[in-house]
Amino acid sequence: MTPAGLSAFDLTGRTAIVTGSSQGIGRTLAEGLAGAGATVVVHGRDAAKAATAASEIQQTTGVVTHSVVFDVTDAAAVDAGMSEVEELIGIPDILVNNAGVQRRAPIAEFADEDWAALVQTNLSSVFHLSRRVSAGMIERGSGKIIQIGSVQSQLARPSIAAYSATKGAIVMFTKGLCADLAPHGIQANAIAPGYFATELTRALVEDEQFSSWVRGRTPAGRWGDTRDLVGALVFLASTASDFVNGQTLFVDGGMTAVV
Repeated sequence: MTPAGLSAFDLTGRTAIVTGSSQGIGRTLAEGLAGAGATVVVHGRDAAKAATAASEIQQTTGVVTHSVVFDVTDAAAVDAGMSEVEELIGIPDILVNNAGVQRRAPIAEFADEDWAALVQTNLSSVFHLSRRVSAGMIERGSGKIIQIGSVQSQLARPSIAAYSATKGAIVMFTKGLCADLAPHGIQANAIAPGYFATELTRALVEDEQFSSWVRGRTPAGRWGDTRDLVGALVFLASTASDFVNGQTLFVDGGMTAVV
């Protein structure tokens, strides 16, 4: 049974890997898990950047933090990379599938290579990581798999039909993971952020016309801060959510609640 009180949210003694966590939302998520007590592996494409992020997180939280580099779009690379992770922390208690990319163009002009990049990074990577990690979680009889989706799994805008397709698929893949893994004591859920201010969205934040639209369209009246996601993540990563499975939690300032 889930323990009562705030102790249910304590991640001390747990281990986690967050893909795409050397910067942006993933960086904040990794630090949030470490702040709750988890030993975290930072993942990225740039070894120096990932190592720097891990060092900074460890210095800030006082919790041991590691870093790894591997290509999340390649199944063989995922297998090798997760073997390295397992040497560092064992079978992770928590997998956060955060790595993702965005490509924008009207659908009639959308390039094959951009479609492939979106599907491979936003969707295939989640399949590769979840398949690899779930085997060990099944053997252990516990685990948390958390996808980072998007409001675009429910809401469309011009020029991002392909991106929306990948994020919509994440919602159903999460439900499918629940169907397969819940009997083994594993919970699979997703977090769907709204519009968040990060390094990758800086140009949009600085575009006053677009930024004004975001503030007006969001009942909270502002862009999200990456720290707004930490509470939802810690909840889904902890024993507090042991009876929550196959769900997508929207952290969007109310955007998907109104028209």
